[in-house]
Amino acid sequence: MKMKKSAGLLCFVVSFTAALSACSSGHAGSVIPAASLPDAREVLPPPPVPGSAAQADDDQVFKATRDLRGSSRWMLAQHDALLDKATLLEDFSCAVGYKLDLKQAPHLKSFFDKVAPAIKERTSQVKHLWHRRRPFVGTDQPTCTTVADLGLYSSFPSGHTTAGYGMALVLASLLPEKAGPVLQRGRVFGESRIVCGVHWKSDVEAGYLNAASQMSVLLREPSLQEDLKAAQDELRAMAHTQPPVDAAQCQAERDAADHSLLSAP
Repeated sequence: MKMKKSAGLLCFVVSFTAALSACSSGHAGSVIPAASLPDAREVLPPPPVPGSAAQADDDQVFKATRDLRGSSRWMLAQHDALLDKATLLEDFSCAVGYKLDLKQAPHLKSFFDKVAPAIKERTSQVKHLWHRRRPFVGTDQPTCTTVADLGLYSSFPSGHTTAGYGMALVLASLLPEKAGPVLQRGRVFGESRIVCGVHWKSDVEAGYLNAASQMSVLLREPSLQEDLKAAQDELRAMAHTQPPVDAAQCQAERDAADHSLLSAP
């Protein structure tokens, strides 16, 4: 009986010690709370108001980009509308020079699994604050993707841009020698939402800022450093094992980067 009590006590002590260790490491092994991130309602400027010069610019860009329907830029935008983590990571393959495979980066996946709920909550808060109408609402203009699952009045800021540019910022941090082309691809990813006709130009610009403010905190979060260091090793290892990138896809991305939609009309 004494041996059973001693064994039970030992198990309790071991479990309790492990629990204390987990608590002492911040958010280790768990998702990051939204309260850890900057409040986008404070960070982002308000969207353009009707009748303003900024809204007129948004209107002009939306109208002009409807002419891209059926083009290679339109097809790239259709592809960029896919937001699952594996596809999003693979979208940066041309930027780094080899195919990126999330299955070979479990720690990178772990990082995004831990931060995604907080990013979504903070982004949703500011979307609900401004309740901005999407550009296609009330028109018969084409969009490059289905709009059935899009909130018609949740345009500002662009959540896709937040996710895509957020991925770019993480990859640029882990592969600094590739930062230029990676961040360029992140910009193009955001501009694809303008091409699609599901976001205004100013929504996308706000998405870049939204991602930057969030990642400025997340990339320095102590409990995420182990995942980030391991993810860096995973990404570098892929350079020696993964197949080359598709030349035609890379050319389409370069063309899109060379013809930015953010330039003055």
